[in-house]
Amino acid sequence: MKATLLGGAALTLSAVSAFAADLAVPPPAVPPPWSWTSCYGGGQVGGGWGQKNLNDSAGLLSPITGFSSANLGISGYMLGGQFGCDYQFAPSWVAGIEGAAAGGNIGGNIGVAQSLAIPGDSANFKETTDLLTSVTGRVGYSWDRWLLYAKGGAAWASDRYSATGTFGGVPYDLEGSENRIGWTAGIGVEWAVWNDWSLRLEYDYYGFGRRSVTLIDATTGNIGPVDINQTIQTVKLGLNFHVITGPGAPLRW
Repeated sequence: MKATLLGGAALTLSAVSAFAADLAVPPPAVPPPWSWTSCYGGGQVGGGWGQKNLNDSAGLLSPITGFSSANLGISGYMLGGQFGCDYQFAPSWVAGIEGAAAGGNIGGNIGVAQSLAIPGDSANFKETTDLLTSVTGRVGYSWDRWLLYAKGGAAWASDRYSATGTFGGVPYDLEGSENRIGWTAGIGVEWAVWNDWSLRLEYDYYGFGRRSVTLIDATTGNIGPVDINQTIQTVKLGLNFHVITGPGAPLRW
């Protein structure tokens, strides 16, 4: 009788232990390490400022406008987008390539003094940059979901110019445009807010050097080249959507 009771108790304890094991909560899964390996696309909004310096080195427009040089500060906004791909390695470094384009209005105008003006004469120089594009490489160092990076590469700008006014009592309206290639370099910080979205703040410097631009007066037919040197700086806030591209990257559709 005693042996029977002991055997029954043992069976009961075994059954309870097995049931408890079935109800045991498994340990939480360890999330994979964060990775910036991905391709992405997104939008950007920013402000820009810079300098445009005009010089009539050929001396062809000075007799028409009454001035031979003008220094113009510019400012404005840009809206656009970017796309690119990054690869994380060794183990916290990130390298990638990116294309970007932004349109808007970074420009300004200035009244220019005319040394030989007569009463009623005036002169105004105006410039507008309405498109900035670039293809850059970037390299950065990551701390989990934070990425500090530097970038550099080729850049293009679309510019419009005008010089209007009156000199010697004769009105003029000189217009010109160009697409200019140069270089860009910048730094930024990016934060992976969610599994497939990131925010970035970026500063970029654009150098476009000195180029000759032809200005034409549609009324009189007068034409002449001027040398224009330009630089632009921008600060941009961007939002990117990431797509997983490699093993270990935690980004998801």
